Amino acid sequence: MVWLLAQVNIGRLVAAPDDPHVRGFMDALKQVNALAEASPGFVWRLQSAEGDATAIRISDDERDIINVSVWSSMDALTDFVHRSDHASYLRRRRDWFEVFGSVYQALWWVPAAHRPTESEAIARIEMLAEHGPSAEAFTFSRPFPPPDDTLVD
Repeated sequence: MVWLLAQVNIGRLVAAPDDPHVRGFMDALKQVNALAEASPGFVWRLQSAEGDATAIRISDDERDIINVSVWSSMDALTDFVHRSDHASYLRRRRDWFEVFGSVYQALWWVPAAHRPTESEAIARIEMLAEHGPSAEAFTFSRPFPPPDDTLVD
């Protein structure tokens, strides 16, 4: 079986999505999403009809937003997050997002045809928060390899 890397990150904006305080983030979404889609190893991202995931509600607070994507490998995701133009937006996250008091991102392996839902992604964050890094939910700093499908006789 071919395995791909899924990632989720959540955050709470410092203001409502239509507030001028987060305009820089909201205005950059199309550019950042296009950058991701053009990056080597990108496979898929969660999005609504609006073209991003900001309209997908994960709580009663409209400031809580989610990002879920699937990549061909840990190297591909790492290159996008830390070595592409995405890094300049990442450095500004404190301008747009509150400091999150708990786990806000998780990584896990999925079969190639699988596309994670927002509820599945939230469950991975909760799993990581409750149990720490494991093969089911891990971090950039504590990665796990894809499952081994080798059958033992």
